[in-house]
Amino acid sequence: MFLRSLQLTDSALPDHYPFTVPVIESLDMLTFDKPITFLVGENGCGKSTLLEAIACGLNCPVVGAADVARDPMLQPARELANRLNFSKTKNPKTRLFFRAEDAIGFTRALQANMQDLSDLEADFARSLKGYGKDLATGAVRRQKAELSARYGNDPDDRSHGEWFINLMRERIHLPGLYLLDEPETPLSPIHQLTVLSIMKEAVSLGAQFIVATHSPILIAYPGAVIYTLDNIRIEKIAWEDVEHVAITRAFLADPDAYLRHL
Repeated sequence: MFLRSLQLTDSALPDHYPFTVPVIESLDMLTFDKPITFLVGENGCGKSTLLEAIACGLNCPVVGAADVARDPMLQPARELANRLNFSKTKNPKTRLFFRAEDAIGFTRALQANMQDLSDLEADFARSLKGYGKDLATGAVRRQKAELSARYGNDPDDRSHGEWFINLMRERIHLPGLYLLDEPETPLSPIHQLTVLSIMKEAVSLGAQFIVATHSPILIAYPGAVIYTLDNIRIEKIAWEDVEHVAITRAFLADPDAYLRHL
């Protein structure tokens, strides 16, 4: 593991968000002793905020968004990160903060980049002649070919789930620290199983994951540590005791018992 633990270093906390979130206010030390750690809990419990603070504290690159030091939405997370002490075995060369909504932003940026290259190629073809024209247009075509080989000719042709999976395969393949915030958002159940496969392969290469999620499928990963943030303190919890798992099981066992009250 790259990140062994984090600890809140300041006992005198400000009286504003995110320090008023119960699990943040009561945070002492949180350990990461398995390659995969899941953070679960209801919306507003603090799991994404804590994950964002880890990303800010370790300066993790972000897919398709402003970096963690400049993103205005991460100001509360940066403030929390400044009060956290991170215990690491070593600094991972590969770090990544991966949010579902950022994948769509990355798609748009990639499309714009490919369109810019096409426009540049057309401009060179009109304005240059001879060897200079061949050299310039050839360089642009190589860049377009590299992007197409990696992401496809038109990334928007794929569903959000397919694109998300492809992006994960491209970015998660080396030993490193990967922070995933609700990766199940654009994914069908079968694609969530694909994510587990990607994670398993990366762990075999030495990767570490910390994942904030609502997905009963993802948190079923064998041997993973699950922390619940639904109580005043962050606590370990067994998969079968997670509320999302219990509710999903009960609903699938007898949907009518729930739907008749709608």
